[in-house]
Amino acid sequence: MSEVIITVRGEHTTEVSPERATASLSVSADGPQHAEVVERALALAAPVRESIEQRNRSGSILEWNSKRLDVRGERPWNADGERLAPVYRATVDFTATFGDTSELSLWATEISSWPGVEIGHTDWWLTPETTATVEQEVAAEAVRVAVARAQAYARALGLDTVTPLEVADRGLISTGPGPAPKSSRFAELAMQADAVGMQFQGEDITVSATVEARFRAS
Repeated sequence: MSEVIITVRGEHTTEVSPERATASLSVSADGPQHAEVVERALALAAPVRESIEQRNRSGSILEWNSKRLDVRGERPWNADGERLAPVYRATVDFTATFGDTSELSLWATEISSWPGVEIGHTDWWLTPETTATVEQEVAAEAVRVAVARAQAYARALGLDTVTPLEVADRGLISTGPGPAPKSSRFAELAMQADAVGMQFQGEDITVSATVEARFRAS
């Protein structure tokens, strides 16, 4: 049998435990008097800020941020369609990044019962160094899968040798004249995050890679 061109796709996926967790929370106060609401919100936010700064000094919080006080007012309507007196809401937002995710659980459990505190979502992620290493490992395994698949096709055709001609990210392998279609990044990183409430234990992060390869079989 003359030589045959074999085009295959290789995929590989792995799960990695998150190394960092960035928690979002807000401290709020409501009331009819603007000045009183602002004062109370700042007072409620003070122990939260102190707690974050203490953990930042000890090293369990790697970095943190606090936005300026935000004050909003609205005049609600009653059942008779009449506008009522203004109601004000003052909010201070915080984010804190933990290097030890177990410390996040302890801290969140502690402050969740504090007055005015509302814990938001948590972003779970890997360090850039780990991300780069894992992506390279997953991509290399995807290439090995493609090679094994091409060899299986060749054997089924009674051929012995496969020689690589092209290896590319998904969607980038040439299909003839003209530009190849655009593709997403080589290894796709999917963060598992809770959009409505904090998770005290982050789910594993999925790292996957897909490659396309073309071989000459003979």
